Amino acid sequence: MQYIEVKEYRIPALGLGTWRLRDEVCERITARALELGYRAIDTAQAYDNEAEIGRAIAASGVAREDIFLTTKLWPDGLSADSTRIDASLRELGSEYVDLLLLHWPSRELELAASLEPLTRALEAGKARMIGVSNFPSELFREALTLAPLACNQVEYHPYLAQTRNLAVVRANELLLTAYCPLARGEFVRDPAIQQIAEAHGKTMAQVVLRWLLQQPRVAAIPRTTTFDHLAENFDVFDFELTQTQMREMKGLAYGKRLVNPENAPNWD
Repeated sequence: MQYIEVKEYRIPALGLGTWRLRDEVCERITARALELGYRAIDTAQAYDNEAEIGRAIAASGVAREDIFLTTKLWPDGLSADSTRIDASLRELGSEYVDLLLLHWPSRELELAASLEPLTRALEAGKARMIGVSNFPSELFREALTLAPLACNQVEYHPYLAQTRNLAVVRANELLLTAYCPLARGEFVRDPAIQQIAEAHGKTMAQVVLRWLLQQPRVAAIPRTTTFDHLAENFDVFDFELTQTQMREMKGLAYGKRLVNPENAPNWD
C-alpha cells in the first residue's frame, strides 16, 4: 500500500468504493476487502449502507484506528446545526470518521453555511478531516477560504481530465480522490490501454488504477461486487508505468463524464 500525507494524517491511496453496494453484498465485499488488506472504505448517507459497513468493520478484527473511513453528508435540507453526522456514526459503530465530505454543492445554502456542519463535526472530534465532493475547481478554491478542507472527491479516470482540481490540490498539499476510477469499464476496448497492460503483464483495470496512483496526491476508490475484481484492483503496487505510458494515458481524455445529474454544478 502507498500513502498520501494530508495535514497530519497518512491516507491509503487505494480504497474501496461502496456506491450501490447494499445489504449482504456490501457487508461481504467490505469484509473481504479488509481481509485482503484494504484499509480505506468510502461510503455516504445517500448510499444507505453505513450499517452494513459498520458491521463488517466490527467483525473484521482490524483495529478501527487502522481503517480510514469516509462518509458524506447529503446537501439537501442541511443546516448549520445539523446532527446528521451523529446518525452516520451510530450506523457505522464509530465515534468518528476519518474524513467527512459534503456530497454535492448545495442548491439551498450559501457555500459558507453548507460547510458549517462539517466544520462543527471537525471541532467536536466527530471527523478528523473534512472535505467536499463534486466541486469544480473555482468553487473548491472558494470553499478552501471558508473551511480547513482536506479533500475533493470527484469523478476521475483516463477519459475525464481533472487538471484544474489537481492544480488546486497540489498547490495546497491536499487530496483528490477519484471515484468511478475505472470509468465503469469504458476502457475495455481501448487499444492503447490494452497495449500497456500487455507490456506489464497486468490487466487493463490494473493499468488504469496504476495510472491514477502514480499521480501526486491522487487516491482511488474502485467499486466491485466480486471477490476476484476486489483482489485484482488491490494488486497494483508491484509495477510502475513509464513516463511515456503516463503521458499516453493522460492523452486519452475527451470529456467523458459518467456522473452528471440535473442538479450538477458548472463543471470545469
